[in-house]
This record gives sequence, structure tokens and C-alpha cells, in this order.
Amino acid sequence: MLTRRADFLAANRGLRVARPGFVLLARPNEGQGLRYGITVTKRIGNAVVRNRMKRRFRALLREVLPAEGMGDTDHVLIGREGGIERSFALLRDELRAALARARAGKGDAPRKGRRK
Repeated sequence: MLTRRADFLAANRGLRVARPGFVLLARPNEGQGLRYGITVTKRIGNAVVRNRMKRRFRALLREVLPAEGMGDTDHVLIGREGGIERSFALLRDELRAALARARAGKGDAPRKGRRK
């Protein structure tokens, strides 16, 4: 599991696949194994809502990543506003589709930087 901020920042420079419930970031980690991290910002809701979303994402990753994750890669799920209302089965299907796109190297366009 990813816990250090530096690991999350490194994953942010990797491949990005956006889905309605979350954004998946994937970046090779040079032989450190299959790792994952979860981020849910305060814009999503209060602490109860954020923790519920993180619990759902943890269960989702435990179920899907061992079989369909990419080896020696950091996977980061960033919660989106609609993610808490989506059914678990729908999130599972979206994660499988996002992992398939990431394996194929078909990420979404990079995020635009902040304007100064």
C-alpha cells in the first residue's frame, strides 16, 4: 500500500484513466511489486463520506487487483464526486475497464496545469 506523499506524486506523472466514479493512475515502480493507494479529497464530502468511499475502494482493489492489476506498478484511485452513489458492481466493471486501458497504454489526455 502507498503511504508516502512522494509515491503519490510519482504516480501522478504516470498514466491517467478517468471513469465516472474515480480516476486511476498507473505508473511502473521499478520492481517494488504491485502497490496501490487511495485518495479522496475534502471536496467530495465530510469525513464520513470520504471514509466510506475509501472503504469501498479498498474492497474493490482487494478483489480486482490481484487478478487484473499490472505487476510492478503503482495503482492510485482518486475518488470523484459521483463515486459514492455508484453501485459496487458498476465500480468493479469500471475498474476492470480502466485497468484494461492502462495495460494497453491508452491513457486519457494529461491534466492541464494550473494557470498562474
